[in-house]
Amino acid sequence: MSAPIEVVIEPGWRRRLTVEEYHHLVDAHVLGDDDKFELLEGDLVAMSPQEPPHALVIAWLNRVLVRSLDDSFQVRPQLPLTLDRSEPEPDLAVVTVSELERAPRHPETALLVIEVADTTLRKDRLVKAPVYAEAGVAEYWIVNVAARQLERHREPDTGQRLYRRFDVVQTGLFSFESLPGLTIDVAELLSA
Repeated sequence: MSAPIEVVIEPGWRRRLTVEEYHHLVDAHVLGDDDKFELLEGDLVAMSPQEPPHALVIAWLNRVLVRSLDDSFQVRPQLPLTLDRSEPEPDLAVVTVSELERAPRHPETALLVIEVADTTLRKDRLVKAPVYAEAGVAEYWIVNVAARQLERHREPDTGQRLYRRFDVVQTGLFSFESLPGLTIDVAELLSA
């Protein structure tokens, strides 16, 4: 039996989608409800199935955020953000109600985005961080399930597509810079 042939797609052969074209594919039912994709930088990217630890962390954070925030905020679990060249579906996003009322589409930015990473850590760091920074997401957290740590990215530089501040924690009380007065116990989160 021969080894499978690896096909390499040259960058010049690729055609990226706009957000509007992506919406047309959804509206035309080319991408159905059972298709798990998100648009990142014009590419359709498959979304990984959730393992139990991933789901438990999302549920724990969702409960904490919903209980802690007042009615001027909305916690959006696994719902789209419509950005310039992307429409990611972060595990959690916190947006202001005024952001929701402004746009006929999904929100175009968020105060906080959280991705829970088990098999998606590389994508969350290398692809999604620049996408969220460019969109002006004030704070981006990656809950690294395997390493049992929380990575916090703050102070987005929209032009450079990066976050100017970054730290990693595994224990202690951790404050949400974008949501003053809200703190979580990182050890409790990571034990979820």
